[in-house]
Amino acid sequence: MAARARGTQLAVWMIAVFLGVIAACLVLRLDEPVASRAFGQSVAQAGARGVFAFTGQLRKHTFGVFMVDVDAGTIWCYEWNEAKGCLKFVAARSWRYDRYLEEFNVCELPPKEVESMVEMERARRLQEAGVGEE
Repeated sequence: MAARARGTQLAVWMIAVFLGVIAACLVLRLDEPVASRAFGQSVAQAGARGVFAFTGQLRKHTFGVFMVDVDAGTIWCYEWNEAKGCLKFVAARSWRYDRYLEEFNVCELPPKEVESMVEMERARRLQEAGVGEE
């Protein structure tokens, strides 16, 4: 009886070792070089590329899907219509030329005012640190 139990225990350990070897082979994939594997996205590029989608709230009880095409410089949005069970196209915009505007549709804190505040803060910090005093 003891010899039979020892034989069963040996078989279980051999199966465990073989499963470990198979798992290691699957993970390491020794049959092909690591450099030739295909990955989902290339990470060699600097910055994000392509089209991205994310959800967001449009109004109090309304949600939508925002799509951003980084390469084309556009954003567009679809609203989920609960009553009809479908997406409704809401808006689209290109931001390609927006970056050339210095001020547009600014409400309470225009960029020039922020610049002035930053310059005053820098001057105060320099004065407190004693930089420029002789």
